Amino acid sequence: MATKHEKILQYIESLPIGHKISVRQIAKEMNVSEGTAYRAIKEAENQGFVSTIERVGTVRIEKKHKANIEKLTFAEVVNIVDGHVLGGRNGLYKTLNKFVIGAMKLEDMMKYVDPGNLLIVGNRVQAHKLTLKQGAAILITGGFDTSDEVKKLADERELPVISTSYDTFTVASLINRAIYDRLIKKEIMMVEDIIHGQKEVMILKDRQLVSDYHLLVEKTKHSRFPVVDDQMKLVGIVTSKDILDKDKNLTIDKVMTKNPISVTAKTSIASAAHMMVWEGIELLPVIDTHRKLIGVISRQDVLKALQYIQKKPQIGETIDDIIMKPFEEQKAEDGSIIFKGEVTPQMTNQLGSLSTGPLASLVIESAHRILRQYKKGDLVPENLMIYFVKPVQIESVLEIRPKIIEVSRKFGKVDVEVYHKNQLVSKALITSQVIER
Repeated sequence: MATKHEKILQYIESLPIGHKISVRQIAKEMNVSEGTAYRAIKEAENQGFVSTIERVGTVRIEKKHKANIEKLTFAEVVNIVDGHVLGGRNGLYKTLNKFVIGAMKLEDMMKYVDPGNLLIVGNRVQAHKLTLKQGAAILITGGFDTSDEVKKLADERELPVISTSYDTFTVASLINRAIYDRLIKKEIMMVEDIIHGQKEVMILKDRQLVSDYHLLVEKTKHSRFPVVDDQMKLVGIVTSKDILDKDKNLTIDKVMTKNPISVTAKTSIASAAHMMVWEGIELLPVIDTHRKLIGVISRQDVLKALQYIQKKPQIGETIDDIIMKPFEEQKAEDGSIIFKGEVTPQMTNQLGSLSTGPLASLVIESAHRILRQYKKGDLVPENLMIYFVKPVQIESVLEIRPKIIEVSRKFGKVDVEVYHKNQLVSKALITSQVIER
């Protein structure tokens, strides 16, 4: 049976997109206290189907899935460009599908403007008017205003007209950067990607018997199951070790492992993998914010996901990708692998020397590349110690020489030396977990 909190969430989710929500209104509609209504609205905001927009209020919005995470709402554009809204505030929750730069004759410009677009343009009032009539929003650059007629039309059509002091080039760069950052987020695989569409999870109730465990093993051919109470809240996990030599009439809560390690749908696959290796567990229950069981992931699920990530082309470059880009893998005279590259301006601190963050990235990535030649699997840094550093100036050419000290089934230890003009400038030791495929 659904709790008050869950009923409020279901009610909020049933509201039409763009509907304004208030604590008082929800409390009245659902006959609950304002405190209960407030907590439910905050939870809806965390789940992504409600948003609080400045000077507009709390609004029911379309939940963003990974497929359209790169799309921005007009409210987000206002924040990105430090803009202020001249009209059409009630449309700030809407999502833009494309932005168009208006740097051409009016009739040519209108050929490119479609409903749901955002036109980036200067103080061309006629263009503002026609754009709104075609169902698109407007971003006015240079800090210019527009006419009262345009503002009135924007309010009627619920299409935002935003003004920013930035020029067109800066605005386009800022929006592109925001979309690019989202593309990187889109590539980070989460637990929710694994459990999405998962078939029914096999569970045991805490008041069931050990004999029920044996029947479930026979039926599923699995030996590990999450244990839940009558409200479907996770209370434990039971494995073949727990029930070994136990009386068949004992209840599961007497033999299970209580307070098991669990993850949420928003946990990254890399974190889940690290947890499983570190704790030596084969099954992770997935819970929501109220500890209700929503799925399970096995070590096999995680390894398949990690393999999929490696095969998938990256859309956006991360900081580590950018740092490692100038470095090429080469073979030294003694046959060992080295990495050679230049210190770029992005890698330096305010003094023009190689910053410690990029240095750590170079050390970890070079160590992992050499480990992968010995150990087929995914690597998670466990311990990094940089115990010698000399200042290295911008545009210096570095040679990174990683050397494997020890490799076991689950760990790899690498010594990394960094040279500039054959002079040692840094020395480090890194230990990483190996997650075998």
